[in-house]
Amino acid sequence: MNVAIIVAAGRGSRMGGGRAKQFREISGIPIIIHTLRRFEQCATVAESVVVLPEGEQGEFLSLAERDGLRKRARAVAGGETRAESVWRGLRALDADDVEIVAVHDGVRPFVTPEEIDRTVREAEQSGAAILAVPATDTIKEAEGGRVLRTLERARLWRAQTPQCFRRELLRRAYESVSASGLDATDCSALVERLGAAVSIVEGSAHNIKVTTPQDFALAETLMKSGR
Repeated sequence: MNVAIIVAAGRGSRMGGGRAKQFREISGIPIIIHTLRRFEQCATVAESVVVLPEGEQGEFLSLAERDGLRKRARAVAGGETRAESVWRGLRALDADDVEIVAVHDGVRPFVTPEEIDRTVREAEQSGAAILAVPATDTIKEAEGGRVLRTLERARLWRAQTPQCFRRELLRRAYESVSASGLDATDCSALVERLGAAVSIVEGSAHNIKVTTPQDFALAETLMKSGR
C-alpha cells in the first residue's frame, strides 16, 4: 500500500491575515481540501496522513467529513519545523503495510492525479522520485551581494512535490535528521545525504505552492480557468 503524508502544519505568516493558509479558501473551498481531492482521484495512493498545526485537527476533520474525503486515514499534529512535521507523519504510519510514502505540500492544490501517479510509480521502480520542472531562468550563485558564478541552466530543476520514497529509505533519512538536529525544507535533500539516487519526474509550472498573497491571487485565476 502507498500512503501520502500531506504536510500542512505551517501558520502561513507570509500570506497575511489571522487564518492558517491551508484553511483559506480558493473559489469557496479550503486549499487543503482542494489538495486532498487530487489524491482522492489518483490511482496509486490508498490513504493520506494529514499533518496540521497543533489544535487544528478538529476543524480539518469536520471539513474532510463534509467534503466526503475517503482516503484520509488520520490527522496528526505537526512540529516546529517541516522536518519534524514529516517525521511525525512517518511515525503515524503502519509500517507493515506501507511500501511508498508520497510527501506533498498541503498548499500545492494544482498537482494533477496523473503527476502523482507517475511520481509514485517511478519510486516503486527506483526507490526515490520527485516531481520537478526544468529551470527557465538563468541562476546565479552569489555571496555578499556579488555573483560567484553562473550555474548551467540545462542541469537545474525546481523541486516540487510530491516527493516519493520507499518507506524504509525515508525513515532512515529522517532518523539521521533526528540524530544531527538538521532541518530541511526538502525530503529529497535528506535522502541524497544517505547516498541514495533520486529520480526526476517532470511536472508542470502550474503546480505552485500557495505561500504569498500574490500566489493566492494566481491560485484564484488558475482555479477559475479550470485547473
